[in-house]
Amino acid sequence: MSDITFRYATRDDLPAIVALLADDEKGKTREELTDPLPNAYYAAFDAMASQSTAGLPNQYLLACHGSDIVGCLQLTLIAGLSRRGQLRAQIEAVRVSSTMRSQKIGEKLILESISLSKSLGAALIQFTTDKTRKDAHRFYERLGFVASHEGMKLQLKP
Repeated sequence: MSDITFRYATRDDLPAIVALLADDEKGKTREELTDPLPNAYYAAFDAMASQSTAGLPNQYLLACHGSDIVGCLQLTLIAGLSRRGQLRAQIEAVRVSSTMRSQKIGEKLILESISLSKSLGAALIQFTTDKTRKDAHRFYERLGFVASHEGMKLQLKP
């Protein structure tokens, strides 16, 4: 599909983003897609926006087909001391609409995030992916990512 465009999300995009997050085997158990959306989503978006205006982006990148949002991911740039102070990009919550999968939208979204990360000065891109998502692992490996580390998480709130 060649007519995909990219843009950063606005607050008005939150219902479409949460719908994408919930349109997934794992996400449907984690998200609360109601009308209106819970205020927690707006508070989180506002917190991300305040981090972005403080210097380093923490934003949702959207893949659009016409006016429809068909994919998304969260792209955060992180300053740190390791690796001689290299800036790194963190990718989270990669989703493509279940009705639009297998059309290279996810690939285009990841490649766009790589391009943006490079242009913002990142030297490394990292992300985690659930161990049960075997198709996703093959997808990321095909794009050149290497499973170089073992990730761990500790759930602090239900």
